[in-house]
Amino acid sequence: MKLSRPHTLKEISELIKCKFVGDPNHTITGINEIHSVENGDIVFVDHKKYYEKAVNSNATTIIADKKINCPTNKALIISNNPFDDYNFLCLHFSPLKKHTKSVGLNCIIDKSAHIYPNVFIGNNVSIGKNAIIHSGVCIYDNCVIEDNVIIGPNSIIGHYAFYYKKKENEYNRMHSTGCVLLENNVEIGALCTIDAGVSAITRIGEGSKLDNQVHIGHDTVIGKNCLMAANVGIAGCVQIKDNVTLWGQVGCASNVIIEENVVVGAQSGISKSLKAGKTYFGSPCSEIRFKYKEMAAIKKLPELIELLKNG
Repeated sequence: MKLSRPHTLKEISELIKCKFVGDPNHTITGINEIHSVENGDIVFVDHKKYYEKAVNSNATTIIADKKINCPTNKALIISNNPFDDYNFLCLHFSPLKKHTKSVGLNCIIDKSAHIYPNVFIGNNVSIGKNAIIHSGVCIYDNCVIEDNVIIGPNSIIGHYAFYYKKKENEYNRMHSTGCVLLENNVEIGALCTIDAGVSAITRIGEGSKLDNQVHIGHDTVIGKNCLMAANVGIAGCVQIKDNVTLWGQVGCASNVIIEENVVVGAQSGISKSLKAGKTYFGSPCSEIRFKYKEMAAIKKLPELIELLKNG
């Protein structure tokens, strides 16, 4: 999320009542999660496992729970609760707004778009030429729907990211400030859910088609001309390259990269990144020829056990 104007390190530190290390006039231009940070962004870290990753990222300001060594071009804000203070900043710069109408403020909707009755459109939404938005669809704030996009009945575009911080007796949700981009010629089936980015963009690439009841997690980026059959579930922060096909009920863990031209068979579970141009199957999935050999070997186990028993 980019700020409406640059803020200084001193200004941000005073907002969250924290001490800082660095030039008071050091400039902050955006707020972003670690996987999406750019130069000028502020990020948070509250676990030693990720200190090095935060310092070496493109973020130029870090909210941390202790003083850590930073390059001279970066600044540090020391916080007792980095998650809470980061969340406060997200809410401060992107506050929740009540909606009283079916179409929000500052929307750009092309005249050729066909919007069915009973559609909700949030603030700052853009809908392109010849888009078809079926009844029951909710499109939340800041989403971009490009030309010739079809969204099936009762689908949700841009709902909260599924991102929580576990505390002693509860879970605290990260306030979502990102959005969803559906590129030209994308088709979304009925009852699909596409979560907004935490602070960046969840993107469905040009020409990709999603069947009914498909879920796409926050900050996932899907390439061009991908196919996803019914009940596919993709976690957050996944990268899916062009021309990937995922058949029914495929599930994918977070932070996975699926390369170009991959095909994954129905009911498979993806736990690790997949190489380009191959077909995978199983849970956890592996290359289909290897998986079939493995399944054939397992079928022979009872026979082998009997042989061993009979000596």
